[in-house]
Amino acid sequence: MKKLFFLPFILLSFVACQSQQVTAPPVEKVATATVPTFKVPAHYKGTIPTEGLPIATDYPYNVDLTNVEGTALNSSSTFKKNGKPTVILFWLTTCYPCGLELKALKEKYPKWIAEEDFNFYAVSTDFQKNYANFTKRVSESQWPFEAYHDTNKGFSRVMPGNLNGLPQVFLYDAEGNIVYHKRKYRTGDEDVLFEKIKALK
Repeated sequence: MKKLFFLPFILLSFVACQSQQVTAPPVEKVATATVPTFKVPAHYKGTIPTEGLPIATDYPYNVDLTNVEGTALNSSSTFKKNGKPTVILFWLTTCYPCGLELKALKEKYPKWIAEEDFNFYAVSTDFQKNYANFTKRVSESQWPFEAYHDTNKGFSRVMPGNLNGLPQVFLYDAEGNIVYHKRKYRTGDEDVLFEKIKALK
C-alpha cells in the first residue's frame, strides 16, 4: 500500500519537472562594433558611436559650414588640401581680441600672400542664432581671405582644447598636420604666425 500511496506523488513530480523545462531561444550573434570612421585624437570629448565618429578629426575635417551668402558647405570640400600650408583662425563676433587680430591680418595678408603661397580660412564659431551677426561682420570688414560660419559648432568637438578661449589660430603643414597653435591675441602675434608659415618651405 505504501508503494501505491507514493506513486501518484512521483508521477506528479515528474510531470511538474517536465513542464518547467523550457526550450532556450537561439542565441543571437551580437554585432561587433565597427571601427570608428575617423581617427580619434586624445583630445576628443564625447561618446564614440558604433558606426564611427560623425566628424573627421584631421584636416580638412568634414564640418558643416555656411558662407556669407547662406550657402551650405562642408570643410571636406571647401578647405583645400593642395600641398600648401594652411591657416585656420577661429573667432567670434562678440570677441574683442578676435576683432583686433582679424584687423591686423587684413592689413598684412595682401603682402603675405604675395610672398608666400598658403591657404587661409577665418571660421566663426557663433551660435546659429547669431549667424546674422557673422554675415554683417564679414560684409562690413571686406576681408581679403575666406570666411565661414561653423554651422553646428562642429569644430569645438574635434579641435584640441575644444576651442576654449578665442581667438585661436592653427597652422597646418602641406600634409595637413598641425605644426603651430596659438590661443588669444597680443599685438605682434600675426608676425609670429607669418614667420611660422615661411619656415614651412
